[in-house]
Amino acid sequence: MLVELVVQNLGVIADLRLLLGDGMTALTGETGAGKTMLVEALELLVGGKADAALVRPGCDEATIEGRFVLDDEEVVLARVVPAIGRSRAYVNGRIAPASALAELGSRLVDLHGQHEHQSLLSAAVQRRALDRFGSIDLTALLDAKRDLAQIDSQLAELGGDERSRAREIDLVRFQVGELDAAQLVDPDEDVRLAAEEDALADAVAHQEAAGTAVEALTGEGGAGDGLGAALAALADRGPFHGVEQRLRAAAAELADAASDARALGENIEDDPERLAAVRDRRQLLVDLRRKYGETLSDVIRFAVEAHSRLHELETHDVRAAELDRARTDTLHRIAEAAAAVGRERRGWRARASDAGLAPCPAVGPRRQRATNARVRRGRCGHRRAGGDGGRSSVGGHRLDSAGPRGHAPAAGGRVRNDTDRRDQARRGCGHDGHRGHPG
Repeated sequence: MLVELVVQNLGVIADLRLLLGDGMTALTGETGAGKTMLVEALELLVGGKADAALVRPGCDEATIEGRFVLDDEEVVLARVVPAIGRSRAYVNGRIAPASALAELGSRLVDLHGQHEHQSLLSAAVQRRALDRFGSIDLTALLDAKRDLAQIDSQLAELGGDERSRAREIDLVRFQVGELDAAQLVDPDEDVRLAAEEDALADAVAHQEAAGTAVEALTGEGGAGDGLGAALAALADRGPFHGVEQRLRAAAAELADAASDARALGENIEDDPERLAAVRDRRQLLVDLRRKYGETLSDVIRFAVEAHSRLHELETHDVRAAELDRARTDTLHRIAEAAAAVGRERRGWRARASDAGLAPCPAVGPRRQRATNARVRRGRCGHRRAGGDGGRSSVGGHRLDSAGPRGHAPAAGGRVRNDTDRRDQARRGCGHDGHRGHPG
């Protein structure tokens, strides 16, 4: 439902804000007041063709905005038509193509007018109306169609072109081989190798630094000796009991730090070959991340998917046969479900007609009698218009060939009576090559 319409610089309308309530709203006014422009605004709002000639003279662009309520949710559509250039469309404040307005507009607005499109003329709309009227269950049919779409998608992924499939097999096989050769297991391997490279690249300097630190902490006159002297001076002195405890903890921490520094320094080796291997491995990981993923975790995931895809391609014929069988079964399900829905629709169409509702042409109309005269066969076997003594059923009224009862025949028409029919019977049926029937 349209609840608000804002129009600016469109034709004769400079600035208009229209608030609409429930029920019917009629817009009236003298010629030239802008009623047609409001209809043009609505048409633009639901995806109609934009025309720069509609922009108000002297203005750069025309703007139309509409606020609708659809299924208890607000939808805001907007259309901007510039005097020069292409129009712009917006849905809920986000830029969108005009086709998006048309798609939403078909559910929001129905413009009725002479020679204009009306949604009731759509076969799909008529079917939906009949389905709602009869509460027809479409679940089986929709489920079968959904399954068919999934099967078709899987068949498309398999690839139907043998040459394309062969090329993809070669590509995926190469990718799988490259990733398998890399033997990726640890997603944090690149972080670990970076730390190892740093240690190996400056091994001699690291060893020297460790030795210097250990000497400063434990050597003669070093930090250890200084802490020992401080502890000896404060021992058994009550006011300094807290400081003494802290110094003892520091002495223990210093000894542990010196031990760790010595062990790390001794474990670092100057190994050029290992350094070269680490650098090569890191470069390989960089290349793999460049091709297959942002992180090693992404690369490992791609490897798993590549294995699965290669298996699908190599077993294409078996899988394709399975999908073809499934597709055939699904088509049978669709046919059965469609037949059941068709029977339900025809039954409800008949009930709707009996209830005085017009049948829907799109779902199988009955023979229409609104404009066509009834046809019956003469004794000669030929068809001739006008059953019941030449009368026709038009618009629910019985007509003689002279027109409605009580009216004169049309110009050039001829009033038939019983004598005319007897004369025709003596002369013949009126068709070439036929003789008259005996009177």
